[in-house]
Amino acid sequence: MHHQILKLTLRISILCITLFLSSCGVDSKNDKEHLVFRYNEHSNIGTLDPAFASNPQIIWPTNQLYNSLVQLDDSLQIQPDIAKSWEIIDSTCTFYFNLKSDVYFHKNKVFGKDSTRTVTAHDFEYSYNRLIDPKVASPGRWVMNYVELAVAENDSVFKIMLKEPFPAFLGMLGMRYFSVVPKEAVEYYGNDFRSNPVGTGPFMFKLWEENVKLVLRKNPLYFEKDEMGNSLPYLEAVAITFLPDKQSEFLQFVQGRLDFVSGLDNSYKDEIVTTRGELQEEYKDRVNLITSAYLNTEYLGVFMEGESSALQSKKIRQAINYGFDRQKMITYLRNGMGTPAVHGFIPKGLPGFTEIEGYDYQPEKAKELITQYIAETGNDRPSISIGTNSQYLDLCEFIQRELEKLGISVSIDVMPPSTLRQMKSSGELDIFRASWIADYPDAENYLSLFYSPNFTPNGPNYTHFKNKVFDSLYVQSLSLINIDERKVLYTKMDSIVISEAPVIPLYYDMAIRFVNKKVSGLGINPQNFLVLKKVKKEK
Repeated sequence: MHHQILKLTLRISILCITLFLSSCGVDSKNDKEHLVFRYNEHSNIGTLDPAFASNPQIIWPTNQLYNSLVQLDDSLQIQPDIAKSWEIIDSTCTFYFNLKSDVYFHKNKVFGKDSTRTVTAHDFEYSYNRLIDPKVASPGRWVMNYVELAVAENDSVFKIMLKEPFPAFLGMLGMRYFSVVPKEAVEYYGNDFRSNPVGTGPFMFKLWEENVKLVLRKNPLYFEKDEMGNSLPYLEAVAITFLPDKQSEFLQFVQGRLDFVSGLDNSYKDEIVTTRGELQEEYKDRVNLITSAYLNTEYLGVFMEGESSALQSKKIRQAINYGFDRQKMITYLRNGMGTPAVHGFIPKGLPGFTEIEGYDYQPEKAKELITQYIAETGNDRPSISIGTNSQYLDLCEFIQRELEKLGISVSIDVMPPSTLRQMKSSGELDIFRASWIADYPDAENYLSLFYSPNFTPNGPNYTHFKNKVFDSLYVQSLSLINIDERKVLYTKMDSIVISEAPVIPLYYDMAIRFVNKKVSGLGINPQNFLVLKKVKKEK
């Protein structure tokens, strides 16, 4: 019955939007429509400066605007980008990157009468040093922690020397933080570089009405070609809207006014996919469902220095982990789209993932731990508070109901995504709902969340977890070149995290894209990054 009511509501909403758009004279159909790719960003975009590309909503548009030395393909293999080749001297932890000579910055008045110039190694030296400039205050400055020296040998050779061996470093260089930017533009625009980006990417900045629309145009000087030697990109433009809720976004997609939707939201999941996670019959003629393993662990994080006395107890943190059925949660609330996180924090698909014994559903064990806690403390009604955004409210309410059956009182604070991010970073939430998407394809990236020198704001340790044995293993792992040797230490570290329980892993995510059948070349990757340079649209 609920399913039928939801479908009826969606259909009424679709009709209303159609009538509204018609009455406003809005018509997206024109001769150039097949050259414009449209998507919605419901979380808003705070900046287009790659030094601040700390989350997917910023990474997606900046992926179109900038390039780095290297890039990752859809299989997470390292490929050349602006660097055409490189040499690694293991004995000195030194990298030499040979740059392409035909890469130009986007046309802009800051370059004077020529309106552009070629990228040199000096631009990379400037861009890397900008990440650690305290005046810039980049949230990505931690990626430079491993770097001793980053200098231009000459215009075409860029040298990076590390402080110590770090096997994952080459893959890290594909991160958006490591994008090349021109000094002229950064200095000319100052703080407004965030809204006047100048890069080298397949698309260039056109206009941005914040929280309304963002438009990128084709970069006619882009250096990459396809396999047939044709210039990229194929599209003329990318148009991004900022509808704040996922249901409105889905309705626009159904109307053909957006070209794709990422993720499965509770507001429309039963409308478009079956309970088995397959596309509903009525959409099969106009929508492609693309899925992939996603290097993303969805979790609840516990701030270990918080004011909640209950959460200072490992018994309560473990009881929470044992106290709800992850499989049931995924089946009914995510239509089976995801894998219950009953092992470690490291997700499936990364070297270092092993099926260690994590937390499955054991309500009796949870009750026993709660009873022990009450006996030790005299607190017969332990209470916790969870901070989340509305997109994950259904998961948090499911956990709330299950834990309250066991005797843990749970309150839920719902807040906008931007508020959640800010409060999570500043340690204002006892428990916060969060995701960790791999920045680079090495499990060290996940374990860095628990290394104590990485306490926020100096790094991504949002829980302020501290464990001497973990820290020692983490440092040891950085010196091992052999991945199999590193995996052994990764598993030990993951086991410590699970045992101490500063996090409640929920599920290992699945990347899900609903794509208009007129679109080709979009693809999907385990980081769910948006790459539009090879996308085409039919008329």
